[in-house]
Amino acid sequence: MRIGMVSPYAFNVPGGVQFHVRDLAEHLITQGHDVRVLAPADEDADLPPYVDPAGRAMPVPYNGSVARLLFGPVTAARVSRWIERGGFDVLHIHEPFAPSVSMLAMMAGHGAVVGTFHSSTMRSRVLLTVMPLLEPQLEKLSGRIAVSREALRTIHRHEGAADALIIPNGVYVDRFATAPLVPHWKGSDDRPTIAFLGRLEEPRKGLGVLLEAMPRLLDARPGLRLLVAGPGDPGEALRHTTARVRAATEFLGMVSEPDKASLLRSVDAYVAPNTGAESFGIILVEAMSAMAPVVASDLPSFADVLAGGSAGAMFRAGDPESLAATVQRLLDDPAERAELAARGAMRARAFDWSRVSADVMDVYETCHAARPGAVRATATGRGKRVRGRD
Repeated sequence: MRIGMVSPYAFNVPGGVQFHVRDLAEHLITQGHDVRVLAPADEDADLPPYVDPAGRAMPVPYNGSVARLLFGPVTAARVSRWIERGGFDVLHIHEPFAPSVSMLAMMAGHGAVVGTFHSSTMRSRVLLTVMPLLEPQLEKLSGRIAVSREALRTIHRHEGAADALIIPNGVYVDRFATAPLVPHWKGSDDRPTIAFLGRLEEPRKGLGVLLEAMPRLLDARPGLRLLVAGPGDPGEALRHTTARVRAATEFLGMVSEPDKASLLRSVDAYVAPNTGAESFGIILVEAMSAMAPVVASDLPSFADVLAGGSAGAMFRAGDPESLAATVQRLLDDPAERAELAARGAMRARAFDWSRVSADVMDVYETCHAARPGAVRATATGRGKRVRGRD
């Protein structure tokens, strides 16, 4: 099958949607499918051979973060030409609500067009304003996928009772399960290690909550080390902490995918203190795949990933005391940690790409059977449709 995928966010900037598109595309390529990806990217970006850059994106505040998006009439024409040339059996658009190349592709594409909704958002004033214009475009989607129940709720907030199939994000479970241990990151009885991965400057990622919990944790475990991986200014993150917390915290900066897997394999627990606006929680699945006991805030999306708390320990979101008590309980009980790690590893198998991609392919085949032939593009500015190659 010839598949065109569209990512709204800059492909040269790390992010959950970009990783999802990358991994799905590469898995389908290994299965013999012909996949092209259209995404914003800098001109000098080092991109995989299956990615077509749509142009340089601009940083825009979006959904509680800063996303690199690309929009405008020149980009719209470029998107239409890409669809027109592609001759795709299926066009798979990620985040159709995002004001970027994904929305433009949804507006241009006709035929077997699938939309995957990743985000969990409150009712957006901007979306409510433009929804009357978007509704005819959304009706062209022949298949809808939501990565979680939270993402499905977002669809319902903006589209009413629109149907969507829940297919979660995927992980290459074995890559994490077999990652080599790193002695420096591995904890001991006297010096246990816990990890946090995320953007330091985003309050919703919850690093501030974890740092607030550290004094109580250090009272109980003076040798505790917190390993923090992700972009941002460590000095700013630690500005309101004590010298004792600063001494116990090690910032690793951005880590590679192999190093991330080794970090999760090596620590005594992974802590996800996120405070909201999370539709899934792929890092939880990665941690479970690496057999790291997971301690996560009780967000609905996290509860779904952790099977209601049976595959990970949960605490009250935004509550440093609850976080500290939960982490302390696990550090004090190696048997509970081991049991939690085992249940998490079993749960993670449900998110392996071998299962997830098969479900996505079922959607592709159903949509293509209902709307056979190549996806067509509307010629920008001429008000007519241009048929792509067969």
